[in-house]
This record gives sequence, structure tokens and C-alpha cells, in this order.
Amino acid sequence: MLKKELKELSDHCYEGQPLPVRHMEVETDSLQHVSGFIHEEGFRHVVMIEDTNTKQAAGGKLEELLQAGGHHPKALLAPENEHGQVTADERTIMQMFVQIPEHTDCLLAVGSGTIHDITRFVSAKMRIPFISVPTAASVDGFTSKGAPLILGGVKQTVQAAAPLAVFADVNVLREAPQEMAAAGFGDMAAKSTSVFDWEISRLIAEETYNEWASRAMESAWSTCRNEAERIAQRDEEGLRILMESLLLSGLVMMTLDHSRPASGAEHHLSHYWELIFLKEGRKQKLHGAKVGVATSVISDLYKGYFTNPEELPVEEPVYKRRLEEHAETIKHWIDHMPSSREIRELLRKVGGPAFPEELGIHHELVQESLEQAHHLREHRHTGLKLLHMSGRGVPAYPFTKQKT
Repeated sequence: MLKKELKELSDHCYEGQPLPVRHMEVETDSLQHVSGFIHEEGFRHVVMIEDTNTKQAAGGKLEELLQAGGHHPKALLAPENEHGQVTADERTIMQMFVQIPEHTDCLLAVGSGTIHDITRFVSAKMRIPFISVPTAASVDGFTSKGAPLILGGVKQTVQAAAPLAVFADVNVLREAPQEMAAAGFGDMAAKSTSVFDWEISRLIAEETYNEWASRAMESAWSTCRNEAERIAQRDEEGLRILMESLLLSGLVMMTLDHSRPASGAEHHLSHYWELIFLKEGRKQKLHGAKVGVATSVISDLYKGYFTNPEELPVEEPVYKRRLEEHAETIKHWIDHMPSSREIRELLRKVGGPAFPEELGIHHELVQESLEQAHHLREHRHTGLKLLHMSGRGVPAYPFTKQKT
């Protein structure tokens, strides 16, 4: 799948130019190919950034393979917080800056989302290229430029660097905890509502839109949905498809230089929950787990409110007129959006949480996020923002009787 999609991505989104990510592979034994790539690129001083878990999952073996190939990498462990988690904050970033030798000419991000966020930011600031070595199919940010960082206790996404290459070893992915693959599946499930939000922004607010990118994300999610059973069973082909879909999502965001096709109101809810967890000093939950649950919440909301979009009492005359003009198109998208029940069943199947309370997110916080999260990205039009613009707001959560 990836080769065909990459060709189309270059043609439709990158104006036919070569992609910044020179090499990508999702194969068994991909770890064994990293040393050869480093040699071909002429890198001599390599630094590996990892944590205790990812060192055990892949870092230790990769270090041995690099040494056997004539390289002598320096391995840096990212520090853990009081919850035993690595966070992409000032403390961690500064520690990397201090410990990375000046003569370093290549970084290796060995881990999942947070390790990559740290590495891509350091890579951009130190102007050192980095290679991605995912240890789990858990997030779609491996190939993007965006680095969500915690700065001053607040999460901010900073544009940084894309990887030079990606080596995703399927053997490593299969050994990762199932909750990691479930999180990656949740991040892909988000495309079922994010592409609708991008469509709303195009139709109502005339925001920049790329039809190929939207369809590519919709297709990637559909493929993952069809492979849910194999992903749940840690099947090699299922995990390969999931990882390739996540990589494609990151590449689309990278080439467009924004996250519209992959991130909508469901991500805004997730970000709001994360901000509250940070404020309260609580242990963070996996990004994709939060996003998957938030997707079911947003789907439930949209299916209840956009069945007759032309009837929304939007005061802005231009928006009101466009809602009426594009009512049938909006209804079509809503009809094809998976129901909250289907999303939750799929999340359950792959081994992830299905309801907010399973993440320690109570109904009051969900309600608060539905009322406030659209302010996190004021310039972005989503279905959630449109509901607030109508003056109608959102009903009390849960919207319908929920069954497990």
C-alpha cells in the first residue's frame, strides 16, 4: 500500500518534488537495515534517544547491530517523571541538549510518540538529521514535523523536523503491548470525524482544502477498520497495514504543513483532557486511546445535530447560506460517518478503552471539554465550533443511553 500512496502523495500534495523522508520500510527485521543506511549516508557519530522500555524493546538490539556494523552509537535515556513516564517538557529537552555531543551528525529516535517529539525538536534546533525507529504502531506522528511539547505546563505543538528515514520492524511492533496498537488504531479512527470537520471548514468557511488528502485519510481509516480483527490478533499483516496507515497520515500532515485531515474536534477534546490532567498532576493516558474515545463522543454529537444542517440557527448570514447550499453534502458525510457504537465496538475489539470513564475522564470533564475545547484552535472551523456559533451549544453528555 505504502509505495502507491507515496507516489500519489508526491504528485498531489508535494508538487511532484521528492519527499523529505528519503526511505521508509515496514518489514520484518528492519532493525538489521539501519546500519547499512547510516553507512550509505556517511554518518559517523550517532546518538540514540530512547527510554527504559524502548531500550528493552529495540534499543539494545539496535545498538548491538550498529556496533557490529562498525558504528559506535551513544545511547541516551530520556528521564522519567514521578509517574514513570517520559514527557516532552523543558527538563527532558534540556537534558538532551546537554548530553548530545557537538560532533553528532545523526540522531536515532527509538520509541513511540513522546521519544519522537523530543528527538524531532532537538533535531530541528541542533540541525542534526534524525532517523525514526518506531517501537509500537501507536501514533501517526512518526513522519510529521509537528512536535507536541509541554512548555510552561501547557501543551504546544511546535513545527520541527521530519525524519530522514523510518525503519519500522514488524517483529518489534508485534512484541509491543496491545494497548499501544489499540492507541494507533484510535488515532486512525479519528479520521472518521476529522475529515468531516475539514469538509465543514471547506464548505462553510472556505478554508484551504486538498481533496486527495481527505480521501487518502478516509481510505486509510477504512482499511484499518477492515483489518481490526488481524490488528487485535497481532497479525503481522494487520500491524503492517496499521503502521503504514499511521506513517501515511503523518506524511500528509507534513506535506500540507497542517493537520486538518488527521485532526479535528476529537483531537481538541483529547488535548483539553490532557491539559486538565497536566494541571492536576495526573498520570497521562496514551494519546491514541484518548483520541479514539473522543471520536466516539464527537460522532454521537454530530449524528444528532447535523442530520438537518440547514435548520441550524447560525446568525452569520454567509455561514447560514452556505449551510443551506451544502446541506445535502453534509448529510452525505454524516450518513457515512461510523456510529459511536461501531467505533466503540472496534476500539474494544483491538484492546483499547471505549468510554471516557475507562480513562479516568468523568462525565463532567467531557461536558466541559465539549463546551470549551473548540477555543484551543480558534482559527479552525469544526462541526463542534459551528454548533457553538449557532448559539445552540451541546446537550448534556452522555447524549444517548450508553451500553458497553
